[in-house]
Amino acid sequence: VQLVESGGGLVQPGGSLRLSCAASGFTFSSYGMSWYRQAPGKERELVGGLTSAGRNTNYAASVKGRFTISGDNAKNTVYLQMNSLKPEDTAVYFCGVRRLGVAYWGQGTQVTVSS
Repeated sequence: VQLVESGGGLVQPGGSLRLSCAASGFTFSSYGMSWYRQAPGKERELVGGLTSAGRNTNYAASVKGRFTISGDNAKNTVYLQMNSLKPEDTAVYFCGVRRLGVAYWGQGTQVTVSS
């Protein structure tokens, strides 16, 4: 299993970024995918997820209405569209998948929201 995030960077408050997570080593369409983030000095927290069946989405209250998760089964990629970014969204963002009882993570991509 390999997960590779990309798309992070520095953005001003109110701006947007789209993160990508390219997956390989498993049948992407058969597994739910999640996005997490970890800010300095804080625990990793769930941002939201994409279910395996129906590709439904769910979000943490702190990002609901601003972030959108989507998946492209043809590209084995899950996306995190982030709009109306706030300084408190600054963190390293990770995608994850749980397969056969094991959790896998990518290396993460840094998102910094600052003026």
